[in-house]
Formats: sequence, structure tokens, C-alpha cells
Amino acid sequence: MRRSKLDSIDKKILQNLQADGRMTNVELAKSVGISAPPCLRRVRALEEAGYIHSYHAQIDPAILGYGVTVFALVRLESQAEKDLEAFEKHMVELPMVRECHMLAGDVDFILKIIAKDWDSYQEFLTHELTRAPNVVSVKSSLNIRSAKDEPGVPVE
Repeated sequence: MRRSKLDSIDKKILQNLQADGRMTNVELAKSVGISAPPCLRRVRALEEAGYIHSYHAQIDPAILGYGVTVFALVRLESQAEKDLEAFEKHMVELPMVRECHMLAGDVDFILKIIAKDWDSYQEFLTHELTRAPNVVSVKSSLNIRSAKDEPGVPVE
């Protein structure tokens, strides 16, 4: 069932699942004001229509020993589509790169990189990132703290 416009119940379902993807269908139905069977049908329809494409746990990196988050601004020598795609493919293969976004402007990509410590990031930088094909420069910014780290999108 493809929907071009979400109604208020669909939006409430999305808000609730985005806040807690583990809530039961019964809890979800109660919070959006409908019974469980139609709620489940709506969730399945939202999944099939592509509004919901995955469920995951948000893990605390520090508990697993990842104490450093770095944002790296990467400039490439060539912006030909094949070179951009090759860089993106390479970044997808690197576990420490958690996000990779192509930008408009002076910088081609911004990467969010998680490392155990500063030394492991420097090792990654010198042996992986700066050696990647087509990379001209990398400017690293160490994250001091995060005031907001909210996954998803605003559902209004």
C-alpha cells in the first residue's frame, strides 16, 4: 500500500517507533489511539512504502572503548562521478567510518569517524584515509562533546 500523504496516526506511529523501536505493537497502538490489529497493518504498510527501512539499537561507543569521535573534511583531486563513487565505496568498507556525506563547496566529503583513542585515529588517518585513491587533503576536527545526537528525522 503506497501512501502519498501520511495522516496523523501514521505520523504518531513514526514518532513513537523512532523514539523506541522496541515498543510492542500493543503499546504502540495504545499510544496512537487505535487497536492493535490496524496498528500492525499500518506499521507494515509504512515499512512496505519505504518510510521505515530498518530498526537498530543505539549503542554507547564509550562502553565499547571508543572514546574519540572525529569529523574529517576530505578534499578529492577529481570530482568525476566514477571517482566520487569509488571514494564512497571505499569509505563504506572502513568500519571506523560511521557516516560519509558528500558536500557542495570547498570540501568534497565529511566523515564521522569513531576511534578507540587519538593514536588509533592517527593510525587510521595515515594508513587508510590519506592513502585512499584521489584524496588530496584531510582536515580533522576532534569532537569535544555532543549537546544533541538524535537519530532520525523530525516528524510533524
